[in-house]
Amino acid sequence: MVKIAVVGGSSELAREVLDALVATQRHEIIALVRKDPSGFPFLPGVKWLQTTYEDKSELIRLFEGVHTVLCFITVHSDLGNETQRRIIDAAVEAGVKRYAPSEWSTGVKLESSTDVMPWYIGKVEISHYLENLNKNKKVLEYTRFQPGSFMNYLGHPHRVSKYISTLPVQFDFDRLHALVVEGSLDDYITYTSVEDIANVVARAVDHEGVWPAIGGIRGSRVTIGELLQMGETIRGKPFTVDWLKLEDLESGVLKTNNYPRLNLPSIPEDQVEAFSKMATTGILIATGRGVWTVTDEWNQLLPDYEFTQVEQFIKKLWCCI
Repeated sequence: MVKIAVVGGSSELAREVLDALVATQRHEIIALVRKDPSGFPFLPGVKWLQTTYEDKSELIRLFEGVHTVLCFITVHSDLGNETQRRIIDAAVEAGVKRYAPSEWSTGVKLESSTDVMPWYIGKVEISHYLENLNKNKKVLEYTRFQPGSFMNYLGHPHRVSKYISTLPVQFDFDRLHALVVEGSLDDYITYTSVEDIANVVARAVDHEGVWPAIGGIRGSRVTIGELLQMGETIRGKPFTVDWLKLEDLESGVLKTNNYPRLNLPSIPEDQVEAFSKMATTGILIATGRGVWTVTDEWNQLLPDYEFTQVEQFIKKLWCCI
């Protein structure tokens, strides 16, 4: 049993992880939130605590006796990474042993594509901050949990997890539609279910060995062509494919209107269209660069854990519809 601090405890993925940690009945947990803690549900072993994350001395006090900090703050809203740097520094001063930065997406090749996915640049910058922190000696053990893409997105609009909101990006199994870059059918994507991510984190907290700095969680690895074929076979109907040229995308031109509209709380309403186009374009380019291919460090450390496979997930939701 250890004491765990979940930073950004109100985020959708944090709530999934909290449930998995509570289910172990092993740990004392503090969940840090910006909102009034009274609005959050009772969870056995969990104490909801309010903070602005702006006072380092307060964070040090909150982290007293904490063994592991799991961070889920929204990186693109953390200008200059000031908040997460403060959280890391407070964790070190409080004597925290383990830290998980707010990654929870993509894989080790993310740094090659921050030019087309600038909203993720903070993840890379924080990874460098942690590397430099341990440059001369290990100050803080950490792992960058990297699960690729959420498999749950392939289930949209079905409710396929308790908290995670879904949206179709490249593949829309409901509308039988796909966005595919010409020549990309052999490109790989790693999809990991939210349930598997949460379960791996719960097991990682109990892991007695040293956490790997790169913490790949490889749920199911599939090519774009294989996924398209699975979809058509399981749905029993052909997909409509918008074939896009890489040179158009690299010029900032998205020649389709069938892209997802990202109505996110952090995006002003008058910027949704522009951001959605930019994000879709960046994701398609980055996919070809292997950003959603993932290493398998946690698979190797947890060899008995059985991950949900893409075909299994799709069949359960879409067969015979």
